Amino acid sequence: MSEHIGSGHQDAGGRVKSERQLRREKVRRSHARRSTSIATASTVVFIVLVGWLLTSSPGWPRVRETFFNAEQFVAALPDVLSGFLLNIKIFLIAEPLILIVGLLVALARGIRTPAFFPIRALATLYTDIFRGVPTILVIYLIGFGLPALRLQGIPSDLATLGIIALTLSYGAYVAEVFRSGIESIHPSQVAAARSLGLSHGRTMRFVVLPQATRRVVPPLLNDFVSLQKDTALVATIGPLDTLRQAQIHAASTFNYTPYLASALLFILLTIPMARLTDHLAARTRRRRGA
Repeated sequence: MSEHIGSGHQDAGGRVKSERQLRREKVRRSHARRSTSIATASTVVFIVLVGWLLTSSPGWPRVRETFFNAEQFVAALPDVLSGFLLNIKIFLIAEPLILIVGLLVALARGIRTPAFFPIRALATLYTDIFRGVPTILVIYLIGFGLPALRLQGIPSDLATLGIIALTLSYGAYVAEVFRSGIESIHPSQVAAARSLGLSHGRTMRFVVLPQATRRVVPPLLNDFVSLQKDTALVATIGPLDTLRQAQIHAASTFNYTPYLASALLFILLTIPMARLTDHLAARTRRRRGA
């Protein structure tokens, strides 16, 4: 037994690994390297094949000139980038507002006291309406409808109206995400908190909401990935965001390469968020033992 242990190796924690365990780890590393090599080779072959099919098609020269013109890309990039900063500003302002609206609506839908039935009904009506109406229509209704009322205090800034529309639209989706997280907390935890003398409000604040928030972080991030892209819809009511700047350049040059520049900026913003979402979702699964 001592000879067998002596022939093994120690890991970083000082534990002795047997020869069998070392062989298993070697085989796993070999399989991992082979899988990585196969995946890399297949990806390269796929990219080369797709590139060959595109470049060998009869209409490729015209597509390259219209969508992949390097001169038009360089000329449009400064304006498109300046417009993209407005998209980021809209996103950064709308995101916390959406979280606040979504949480308040979710809490309102969870009220069971008969006296507060009108609030619960109004919250339900809000989520039903704004989840049923396309976001672009909400932007049209808010962007053109609110100023037409000519009421005191109604903002006239188009970007602000776009933020209001996105908040109303996405707030309904986020409210349902929060509500599902709240309802996923086992009732026994609420009962235990109430038995300790905590009020309903303190139970929600100290017991339910912290756990529910951790559970809904991945789906919330998915919603915000979509929000990053949908900030471009605000261009339909006039603000000079990245999409509007691309439209101006395309209209003046009859070349659609500026749209490619705008798309690349959105990709650079959304991919890190998407990978963060995947990481958090995988970590949540590991914690739950899935």
